[in-house]
Amino acid sequence: MDTLELQTVKEAKQPISQLSGSKAVLEAFVAEGVDTIFGYPGGAIMPIYDALYDYHDQLKHILVRHEQGAIHAAQGYARVSGRTGVVFATSGPGATNLVTGLADAMIDSTPVVCVTGQVFAHLLGTDAFQETDVINITTPVTKWNYQVTDANEIPAVLAKAFYIAGSGRPGPVLIDITKNAQLQLFDYEGYTKCDHIRSYRPKPIVRKEYVEAAAKMINAAEKPFVIFGQGVILGKAEKEFLQFIEKAGIPAAWTIMGMSAIPTEHPLAVGMLGMHGNYGPNVLTNECDVLIAIGMRFDDRVTGRLDKYAKQAKVIHLDIDPAEIDKNVKANIGVWGDCKETLPMLTQLVEQKVYPQWLKKFNDFKNQEEEICIVPEMNPTGEALSMAEVINLLNELTKGEAVIVTDVGQHQMVTCRYAKYKSSKSNITSGGLGTMGFALPAAIGASFGEAVRTVVAVIGDGGFQMTIQELGTIMQSEANVKILILNNQFLGMVRQWQQLFHDKRYSFVDIASPDYVQVAKGYRIPGQKVDKREQLRTAMQTMLEQKGSYLLEVMVGKEDNVFPMVPQGCSVSEIRLK
Repeated sequence: MDTLELQTVKEAKQPISQLSGSKAVLEAFVAEGVDTIFGYPGGAIMPIYDALYDYHDQLKHILVRHEQGAIHAAQGYARVSGRTGVVFATSGPGATNLVTGLADAMIDSTPVVCVTGQVFAHLLGTDAFQETDVINITTPVTKWNYQVTDANEIPAVLAKAFYIAGSGRPGPVLIDITKNAQLQLFDYEGYTKCDHIRSYRPKPIVRKEYVEAAAKMINAAEKPFVIFGQGVILGKAEKEFLQFIEKAGIPAAWTIMGMSAIPTEHPLAVGMLGMHGNYGPNVLTNECDVLIAIGMRFDDRVTGRLDKYAKQAKVIHLDIDPAEIDKNVKANIGVWGDCKETLPMLTQLVEQKVYPQWLKKFNDFKNQEEEICIVPEMNPTGEALSMAEVINLLNELTKGEAVIVTDVGQHQMVTCRYAKYKSSKSNITSGGLGTMGFALPAAIGASFGEAVRTVVAVIGDGGFQMTIQELGTIMQSEANVKILILNNQFLGMVRQWQQLFHDKRYSFVDIASPDYVQVAKGYRIPGQKVDKREQLRTAMQTMLEQKGSYLLEVMVGKEDNVFPMVPQGCSVSEIRLK
């Protein structure tokens, strides 16, 4: 080989450039199409933040006031946009502050990639300043986590992180990077997205014989009933789902996480399942002859007592995660696969049908619920405002087109019962974990993930105080969030349980609040407080018409309860209307 050939071979083997580990992280984000990062700097992640200084035209960074706010914001961003949320946090307390959000994202299947800084590799295990074993701490609440100690690993590890977080059943991933790896220069050969991991199958091969068996069972049914969850939304299968229920003519009810996958006013939409769901869907779960579960996991809040749940029915369960099939409710037919793929196959095989008498049963129960619960809640006779009438007015003024982010408690259940939606990815809430403090930061994230629709955060007075500091994030980032506080001066859901099941022994649920309007004013967010019915419409219109964020505090009845309700330990057919 002559000298010229040797030189050519040498040049061909040379890497593109030398790059620091920190810049490699940011190059990965750019390649993955990330546009927004939620985070909080600190010593162990400082090299990445230093590199971020040069990427301000490509990556927007939202400085939160607490790392829990960062991950909830990333969840809100992910849930409304359908993209993966991204978080930065430093080591030690910065990393452990993410744990609640990781657990929330894990149980609600939200794609988030968290990058945490870590102490230098040679200090690992020495109890160095702000060192925690974040890998072992977060293993139970992440889909995957990994610690990087060598910058050469960063491109491939982050490619894997984004692939795992966003594929199959989504979930949170945490990558912990030691400070030396962030500073280290290495031979950077570019970034390649990951689309395959040998030991990981996010989209299983659908077995046609199970789909055929499911169709045969559905076609023979006299009282079929569809219950669906967030899997329809995560699978981007809203259109396919509608085509299925409309051809099959089957009434369909949603879990709290599945809400908004189809328009709430669709003629086959019969309401919400669960502890505070609608009357008909709960009672008739125990009367249907074929129960078709799609993208839901038979959570205890949906099933009530498992030994009394749908025992008369044959069960068909469609899910992307094989671990969910037969976990809580035994399925006669389990269809493992992505519902965007399995639903069209099923639709092709089911017969075109209608079930007028069966659907009438749902409507009859709806009429009972309206008479006993809905009409009185919407039209209270007392002076105190009800949560239901506030949400009903919100529906009227937003015409079902807003993104509504709820916190956890009575206001959450009332909102999920009464909110109306026309499009998917509109109902953002903490479902499986029930995290108080979720709504304010999640609404901030949602406002960056959804640039067109109005984002309204509906929050109780208890949950609001858990992450009230994120008003500072709104102020600095100029986020556009309408904050609607429903203040009943109690930790309302706990108080309801204490009233109903603990003889009104109100133990530490009477919570005092600051002057929220003045607090918001301190963060340069305008607002007002109303406690009279005649004030409400004008105040809410002002909130919705405000350019930028606004806080509206509405005083509601102190001891109002949320009904219907399935008491704990009861079957869904034992749901109480009052």
